[in-house]
Amino acid sequence: MDKNKIIIFDTTLRDGEQSPGASMNTEEKIRLALQLEKLGVDVIEAGFAAASPGDFDAINQIAKATSKIRVCSLSRALENDIKAAAQAIAPAKFQRIHTFIATSPIHMEFKLKMKPDEVIKRAVAAVQYAKTFTDDVEFSCEDACRSDVGFMKEICEAVIGVGATTINLPDTVGYRLPNEIYAIFKQMVEFIDGRAIVSAHNHNDLGLATANTLACIEAGARQVECTINGLGERAGNTALEEIAMVVKTRNDHFSPLYTDINFKEIYPSSRLVASITGIEPQPNKAIVGKNAFAHESGIHQDGVLKHRETYEIMKADDIGLDKNSLVLGKHSGRHAFKDKLISLGYELDEAQLQVAFEKFKILADSKKDVYDEDLRELVNDEFMGAKTKAYEIALLSSNGCNKGHASAAVTLNHDEILLSDSALGNGGVDAIFKAIDRISKVSGELKDYQVKAVSKGKDALAKVTVKVEFEGTGAIMGHGLDVDTMLASAKAYVGALNTYLASKK
Repeated sequence: MDKNKIIIFDTTLRDGEQSPGASMNTEEKIRLALQLEKLGVDVIEAGFAAASPGDFDAINQIAKATSKIRVCSLSRALENDIKAAAQAIAPAKFQRIHTFIATSPIHMEFKLKMKPDEVIKRAVAAVQYAKTFTDDVEFSCEDACRSDVGFMKEICEAVIGVGATTINLPDTVGYRLPNEIYAIFKQMVEFIDGRAIVSAHNHNDLGLATANTLACIEAGARQVECTINGLGERAGNTALEEIAMVVKTRNDHFSPLYTDINFKEIYPSSRLVASITGIEPQPNKAIVGKNAFAHESGIHQDGVLKHRETYEIMKADDIGLDKNSLVLGKHSGRHAFKDKLISLGYELDEAQLQVAFEKFKILADSKKDVYDEDLRELVNDEFMGAKTKAYEIALLSSNGCNKGHASAAVTLNHDEILLSDSALGNGGVDAIFKAIDRISKVSGELKDYQVKAVSKGKDALAKVTVKVEFEGTGAIMGHGLDVDTMLASAKAYVGALNTYLASKK
C-alpha cells in the first residue's frame, strides 16, 4: 500500500442519496457511477443492497457496468445484509463489503439495546462472514466520534484479527471539532499501526466536515469518505471536490500526499449530480458553486485582470470549467458538435450522438447561441430517466388567464397511439399536469416544482425539476428541458410518470 496516497471513497450513491429529495433511479445511478470512474474515484459505495430490491439491482448493474472502480455495498452486521451485499457486488472486477455496527454508549443502549461485549461479538461474526465473499472488508464503528476510544481499540483489534482491511471511524452526527477529531484519529492510527487503513467519514452538521476530514488526514487517515457537492443526510457529508482541491492547491502543506482524482472531471461530475438530483450547489459553494470563480468587486476585478493570482488560488479550467463557453449555433455541423461533447467529457456511441445532434439542431433553431451549460443539460436530460418511455409528448397547448382558470390540451404518444385530453387548472402548469393524469389514468400529486434558466439571455433553456407522488408511492423525480417553460414542465412530469411506470414493471 502506498502510504502517501489518499484513497477517495465516494458515497454519493448511498449517503448522498439519503439527502432529502435526492433519490435516483437505476439508469441515473449507472450514469453517475461511470462518471465517478472517469473522475478517478477509488471506491464507490453504490448503495445498501439489503435496503430494497431497487437498491440491490442498482448495485448489481453498476458492478456490471464499471471496470476500474472498486464497487462497495453497505450492510449492517447481519448475515442477511452481508449476503445481499455480496450477491449485489458479485459481477464487479473489484469488490468490497462495508459492514457496520454502532459503538457509542448512547447508540448501544438506546438503539441496539446491546452490551459492549455483545457488540464486539456481532462485529467479529459480521467481518468473518463477509470475508467468505471477498478479501476486502471495511468495518465501521458507527458514531465513532462519540464512542469511548478504549472500547474502539478493543473492537477494532477484534475485527482486524479476523480480517478487516479498512477501519472507518465516522463522525456520524458531525459533532467533533477539528482538534478533537485529530486527537481521536491520532490515537487510533497509532494503535492500528498499519494493520488496516484508517478511514474518515464526517458529516457537516456544524459546517466542519471538510476541516475535520483534513484533520483526520493529518492524523494519519488514508481513506476519506465523501460525496459530490457535499450531498448527504441532514447538512450533508464532506465534499469530495473540496478535499481533492485542498490537497492539490495546498501541496506545499500536504506533500507528498496525493489523490488519483482527475481534476478536470470535477465540474462535469458536479453538474451531473445537480442535474440528476435537482439539488443545485449553493452559489457560494466552494469549488463548484456558480460564484466560485466570479468577482463582482471592482478592486477584485482589477486585480484579477492585472494578475489572476491576486484573487484566485485556483484556475477554473483546473476543475473542467471553461468560462469562455459560447460555442455552437444552428450552422454548426455534426463533427464540431461531437468534438465539443468530447471536450465536455461526453463520449457517446453513434446512435446516442445522432439523437443528441438532432436535439441540438432543434435547440439551435429556437435559440441564437448555444452555451456549454446548454449542451451539458441537453445530453444529461436526453439520457437520464427511464429507458422505456411509456409516454412521450406529441402536442401541447396551454392558455393562461389572470382571472378564472387556465387551460391545457395535451397529446401523448403511447405505443405509437396518440391520446389527447384537456383540463382546467390553477395556472398553466397545473392544467398541463391534470391533462396528463387524465390521459395516463394515473393520479399524481406534485410535491416539489423547480425551474431555472440553464444559461443566459431571454432565450435561455428552462430546466424544470419535479417531484411527484403517484398513487401513494414515494416522491419520484422528473426532469424537463426546453426554451418553453410550459413544455419543459410537461416533459418533467411525463418523465416522472415514465420512471414510476418502469419501477412498477
